[in-house]
Amino acid sequence: MNAPTAGNSGQQDFPWWLLVTVLMGIGLAIFIAVSDLYSQVFRAVSKGAGITVFVTLVGFALASALGLLLAVMGLSKSLVLRQISRFYVEIIRGIPILVLLFYIAFVGAPGFVALWNALISPLIDAGLSDKMTVRDFPLLWRAIIALMIGYSAFIAEVFRAGIQAIDSGQIEAAKALGLSGFQRFRLIVMPQAIRTIAPPLGNDFIAMIKDSSLVSVLGVADITQMGKIYAAGSFRFFETYSIVAYIYLIMTIGLSLVLRAIERRLRNRWGD
Repeated sequence: MNAPTAGNSGQQDFPWWLLVTVLMGIGLAIFIAVSDLYSQVFRAVSKGAGITVFVTLVGFALASALGLLLAVMGLSKSLVLRQISRFYVEIIRGIPILVLLFYIAFVGAPGFVALWNALISPLIDAGLSDKMTVRDFPLLWRAIIALMIGYSAFIAEVFRAGIQAIDSGQIEAAKALGLSGFQRFRLIVMPQAIRTIAPPLGNDFIAMIKDSSLVSVLGVADITQMGKIYAAGSFRFFETYSIVAYIYLIMTIGLSLVLRAIERRLRNRWGD
């Protein structure tokens, strides 16, 4: 008779991987603290952590809001709204994030500035407003907008799948009780859909932390950009990028553990 495994015994494996990871992380932290070279590299690179966190949080919040709007449009009774949502999702998902960054930064931003100046040209001619230049559109916000657009297409599919997973009978019962469309969405659909949405949404958030490193190609002073600057000036490429990888791992693994805890609480609250 075969011995029961973790998969069929209902028991979870002890997280040895986490224990090993934590011990390695602590060991590396001690090594960085006692090494003058690695301490210097860490101080230089970690200056970009605030920008990385800001880009990720703002970009993901905006992408989630736009993704939810696209998901609702995709499930609308209106054929036009459904087709607009489908067109956006399919086109944006087919464009690499890096290409999108370049396009928004060097095509979209100048185009927006030209359009803005055209709209307020009467005010400019009257001396009531200054003409906007491309330099007035910070590269940081160009990067955030590009990440928002790129990730909103994927997040829209996450929301759509979570909403469609709700039993239609519950929605019909809510209609019978006289609840409006917004009330059904807020009280019936989203509280249940969040269980389905939370894991893939968390994965997208972690992915955005890593993809935020792409903003360094625009010169935004995030962790990766600070590492590039330090390595170019010191030629300490191994030490610098080892520290860059270490900081990203701390952020992503730490966030993964937090998200897993949130998922367990959601399962316990609403049941399996």
